[in-house]
Amino acid sequence: MTKILAISGSLRRLSHNTGLLRSAAEHAPAGVAIELYDELESLPPFNEDREDDPGPVVERLRRQIREADALLIATPEYNTTMPGQLKQVVDWGSRPYGPAAALYGKPVAVIGASTTDYGAIWAQEHLRRALGIAGARVTDVELPVAAASAKFDETGKLTDPDTIAALEQIVAALVDHHSSLIAA
Repeated sequence: MTKILAISGSLRRLSHNTGLLRSAAEHAPAGVAIELYDELESLPPFNEDREDDPGPVVERLRRQIREADALLIATPEYNTTMPGQLKQVVDWGSRPYGPAAALYGKPVAVIGASTTDYGAIWAQEHLRRALGIAGARVTDVELPVAAASAKFDETGKLTDPDTIAALEQIVAALVDHHSSLIAA
């Protein structure tokens, strides 16, 4: 069983990014379990003074990252970049710096949805860069979901068949990425 931890950078109840991750879990192939991280709003800002004693929310995040075979992160785009609360995941997950960090060597795919015509492409690029610097093994697959409001129903469920198919391909590529790292 391949275990993927899915993290949405949005706190909104009917978030398109959270909807993407729920759809990924719903359409995951056999042998793949996708678990949604649900403590983003409780995650404190990164503080180097608290690195050695970050508190239970940070410790749970790090443990969940370590226990996952891979991460699937969906980011909205605010002012052409990822939201601050998602950057906190990268900052806490990258410490202690180096191989001891939860993110170090972790296979990660980044996707994103936006109500604009750009599909959060800049936020995805910034997040990929930050994750790579943190030591994660970021895939080069992309899924910019533009004009997201038209692709979800009023309950936040993804209804666009093309986006669902692309999302299934992203999950398959992430599983393949994880498998190739194990084999190497």
